[in-house]
Amino acid sequence: MSATDQELKEFRGQVSAWLSDNKPADPGFLLPQSFMEVGTEQQLDFLREWQYQVWNAGYLGLAWPREYGGGGVEPVYQNIVDQEMRRHGVPICFNVIGLGWAGPLINDIGTEEEKARYLKGILTGEDIWCQGFSEPDHGSDLGSAQTRAVRDGDDYVINGTKIWTTLGNYAKYMILLARTNPDAGRKYDGLSFFLSPMHVPGIEARPIRKLTGEYGFTETFFTDARIPADCLMGEEGQGWKIAMQTLQYERGAEAGAAGGLAFERIVIDDMIAQLRDMTRDGEPLLSEPVVRDQLVRLIMEEKAIALGDKRAAIAPLNTDYPFSLQLSNKLRFSEYARRMRQTAVDLQGAAGSLYVGDEQARQGGFWQRAYFNSFSATIGGGTSQVQANIIAEHVLGLPK
Repeated sequence: MSATDQELKEFRGQVSAWLSDNKPADPGFLLPQSFMEVGTEQQLDFLREWQYQVWNAGYLGLAWPREYGGGGVEPVYQNIVDQEMRRHGVPICFNVIGLGWAGPLINDIGTEEEKARYLKGILTGEDIWCQGFSEPDHGSDLGSAQTRAVRDGDDYVINGTKIWTTLGNYAKYMILLARTNPDAGRKYDGLSFFLSPMHVPGIEARPIRKLTGEYGFTETFFTDARIPADCLMGEEGQGWKIAMQTLQYERGAEAGAAGGLAFERIVIDDMIAQLRDMTRDGEPLLSEPVVRDQLVRLIMEEKAIALGDKRAAIAPLNTDYPFSLQLSNKLRFSEYARRMRQTAVDLQGAAGSLYVGDEQARQGGFWQRAYFNSFSATIGGGTSQVQANIIAEHVLGLPK
């Protein structure tokens, strides 16, 4: 039975009250702006404890099966929680690859044993997940992955390298795409998909220092690493199909995520607020026609993205190009976020060159850090160029 409007209203009130009472205080150190910047044990411990509190209160994984740690209710309840989390500005739920990609995949096509083994640990934050898709020499060309998985009795022996492994140095498990048949007729047919443990001999995750000075990504090396054969998901040779389903979750085209915030909520109103006291030639910056025009364009774009998300959930409004909004969501949002943050830095004038740690930096260098960090989202899950090709081919029907 579907929830009534009154029931949902009462639930929203409960969630809002809980968040007001339990929103963590400023910890006194820099928190990640997204799950891609978790770079210290201090940050990890703080975020892990916060995610556990959210789950323990019954506000994470609400649409996942109750027997695996979820709430077993309609997705609309999780949508309300996520909306209230954004409104209250609480910290992120950091285990995003588990909550948003691996978990939904296991829920949809995993065996009962896999669900019982993995799902609850994803929700509590006890079991951190990472993704082993991209490789140093292939980038977004996943079909050319060369990491090898060779069957040897009850194990697979893994050799190769993965790059941009978010949370790789903290992860307990990896969703891994590896080549089991190098002689397959098509390169896609030789790939297999694994739910691989990370804490085994022969797997090393080396943190990568980013432009911001922070960490979050790693390069992961497999050197004769042995993982149990039952880590294989599906059958050998089905890896490409399963990987594409996983990317549907990552790119926002499929439902099923456990919920929570993956990114610190940064919106155009925040940017306008930081410009209010700025002047240029003795006049308020916000009074300049060119600046106002820039801001209005960004306001319109942000509103269009929000309305597009609502439209995507109403089937009769998507009959012209089915799935166009879902498939374009990642591209539209990530590129908008990058341009909005760049504008925020540009409008600071000379002060825009200052960064975190400089006493003269506006808002402690918040916008500069946000701008640099925004590039991660334009690359992860397929670069913006790859996303444009997907839309052209699969929505508009254009040739490759």
